Amino acid sequence: MKAVLALEDGRVFRGRSFGAPGERIGEVVFNTSMTGYQEILTDPSYKGQIVTMTYPLIGNYGVNEEDLESSTPQVEGFVIKELSRVASNWRSRGELGEYLTAHGVVGIEGVDTRALTKHIRTAGAMKSVISTECLDEGTLIKRAQDAPGLLGRDLVKEVTCKDPYQWREGERGFAARFKVVALDCGIKRNIIRKLYQAGCAVTVVPAHTRAGEILDLHADGLLLSNGPGDPAAVPYVVETVKALLGKLPIFGICFGHQILGQVFGGKTYKLKFGHRGGNQPVKDLATGKVSITSQNHGFCVDMESITGDEIELTHINLNDHTLEGMRHKTHPVFSVQYHPEASPGPHDADYLFNEFIQFMEGRSSA
Repeated sequence: MKAVLALEDGRVFRGRSFGAPGERIGEVVFNTSMTGYQEILTDPSYKGQIVTMTYPLIGNYGVNEEDLESSTPQVEGFVIKELSRVASNWRSRGELGEYLTAHGVVGIEGVDTRALTKHIRTAGAMKSVISTECLDEGTLIKRAQDAPGLLGRDLVKEVTCKDPYQWREGERGFAARFKVVALDCGIKRNIIRKLYQAGCAVTVVPAHTRAGEILDLHADGLLLSNGPGDPAAVPYVVETVKALLGKLPIFGICFGHQILGQVFGGKTYKLKFGHRGGNQPVKDLATGKVSITSQNHGFCVDMESITGDEIELTHINLNDHTLEGMRHKTHPVFSVQYHPEASPGPHDADYLFNEFIQFMEGRSSA
């Protein structure tokens, strides 16, 4: 079956359908990771986006239940160069094309993803349509142009949990050292796993949960999760975190970092094509150490807008010198723009979970 990807600026890419039939609208972006397509597909931060993989062969190790970052795929569409017809891995429980079909995700293969990626790098991430139903280029381009963009859109409300829940995974013999509340703006499961492995009992609450409700849970720390869309479009989350500042340790990851940036009086802005992949170099300004990190974000905190004396900028991206980390000098509060839980990606930043644990230890002994 033929399929078409049409961009709002008139660029069109043709290929073959390998997922579900249909038509989807979203912002087209690219990810440079060589592996981890299943984690990428199910990462809630990709809500509202059509993801292009730059690695040319995708699907060669199949899919499984263990590597899901949420219960279902979150992407609006999936674009690749070539689908592997052989899925070979002892953990595989199915093939990628079948998985996309079962979950209603439109996929297109046979696309020159190198040309598409170079175009996005030059023109920027933009609105697009992926379709197997309509193949008329003019019609699809017009639909892309008329589609809503990500600026000003609250996509958190579409991916956050409806009700609070406690994480359950292999609890036999588990003794929690600390209680952590995770504010779910689109949380990845591996963030929760990392906290759990560090000895934390984790309660995940919806993004609209108020500060008083969080304090009533008597947690030792608060985790601000990753998530999709424009961080400036969720003032209710910002107000909640403002009310909790100084009352318990806080660790922000990705979208959570952008929320804290606003709490600290800063502003966020949209990057031209974002950072998505497992090879982003980040420098620790205190030690000079460089970590290779996994990232997935299209917005960033404007470091020039963080003017308070109480805020220390801790990390920068060595590719474009954007802000990658900060901490409060008085309160046990810190955040990073990248993903220390990896999944997929390197594990250089895994130590940050231990820093969060140390903040909670300091609070409990105070």
